[in-house]
Amino acid sequence: MPQKIIETIASAPAETLEKTLVATQRLAKKLTDNKPVKKAERYWAALGPGLTTGAADDDPSGIATYSQTGAQYGYNLLWLSFFSFPLMAVVQEMCARIGLVTGRGLAGNIKRHYAKWVLYACTALLFAANTFNIGADLGAMAKATQLLQPHFNFYSLVVFFTLISLMLQIFTNYSQYAKYLKWLALVLLTYVLSVFFVRLDGKALLSNTLLPHLTFGRDEIFLICGILGTTISPYLFFWQTSQEVEEEILAGKTSIKLRQSETTRGEIKKMRTDVWTGMFFSNAVMFFIIVNCAAALHQNGITDIKTAADAAAALKPIAGPMASLLFALGVIGIGLLAVPVLAGSTAYAMSEAMGWKQGLYRKLSQAKPFYGIIIISMLLGMLLNFMGLDPIKSLIYAAVLNGLVAPVILVLIVQISGNKKIMNHHANGPALNTIGWIATALMILVGAATLAIFIVPA
Repeated sequence: MPQKIIETIASAPAETLEKTLVATQRLAKKLTDNKPVKKAERYWAALGPGLTTGAADDDPSGIATYSQTGAQYGYNLLWLSFFSFPLMAVVQEMCARIGLVTGRGLAGNIKRHYAKWVLYACTALLFAANTFNIGADLGAMAKATQLLQPHFNFYSLVVFFTLISLMLQIFTNYSQYAKYLKWLALVLLTYVLSVFFVRLDGKALLSNTLLPHLTFGRDEIFLICGILGTTISPYLFFWQTSQEVEEEILAGKTSIKLRQSETTRGEIKKMRTDVWTGMFFSNAVMFFIIVNCAAALHQNGITDIKTAADAAAALKPIAGPMASLLFALGVIGIGLLAVPVLAGSTAYAMSEAMGWKQGLYRKLSQAKPFYGIIIISMLLGMLLNFMGLDPIKSLIYAAVLNGLVAPVILVLIVQISGNKKIMNHHANGPALNTIGWIATALMILVGAATLAIFIVPA
């Protein structure tokens, strides 16, 4: 058949071939000029720190927390995915706006406008929470790999992923490889497709999505703190702010703006689109992970996720024997995206606090203390896995720890972003301020209830 096609083309008149070529070129141009396609391409290309932050928010700690929620409580806590979305998006928008308008990261603004002890307390809490989260994520990546290669040594895998992540952060441009990893993050959309392959309780799903259901049990409060902690996370606050500043520097703009008016409406609009898209992606993934685990695990009597294999089982209805592969790819890909965000946010905060040069756009020789913090945080996180921590349970504890730290920093974020002396006409309006304080009050309330669980015996 190929030979006949070649002979036919070879025997055709030159005029016919020319007309065919012209028609083909016109068709190709028409396809590439397709406005919806071009618009979608521009939209995807414009997404930056917001999408990266949203994807990193669904790190292994988040996946484990959402999976345990669906397995243990079915659809009961599904409403949190919708309830937390506007809170999360507004807070991250505040952080991004602070970076855009002031030209400083969050720690730099805290240093400028608050007492030193406030700055040091925030950075210390961030360092502790992020280091534990890094350790948990590294352990999860190792366990996910063992789903594919059980004979691989867990500790060797932890060291391997630590070194890989460090090399990517130190010797490559994060913004470049993040562009590729954000595609790998789309593996998580497998949970969206899985919904069509599991038996859903439509009535319960709709009811629990729209209406809050609470029993105020100890385990439930603990998981709610974890869910809120892994969506409204301290490391995301610092990362988002610093990345907005870094993007301006890479675009040739000054790192410290002298006038708030330098920030244009176009910049704010672009940032808002990026942030809200990233947060929507994050919460959509949360929603479908809970739905799938409720349908595939909870309804089949699996109410406690103890291993990576238990979590991967939620993908079996669509992936069958490939479930472990898809789950492992998702965890490893998101882990490689999220761990630099965790370590980087710590480095940004501590470098600003101490007045050191900072930025992933700088080389190691240009910002040794900044990269030193990344290395220390990564190595400490790695060592936590050698202390006998449960690789799966520690993921949920990392989310809860973030939930306990977040309120302290949220208070400062809402105050800074609402201060007209700092933000000028880009300060929060009444609606954003209200939502910001609601998010803060909620996190304080849930955090206090969670601490009470540890203090008061059952």
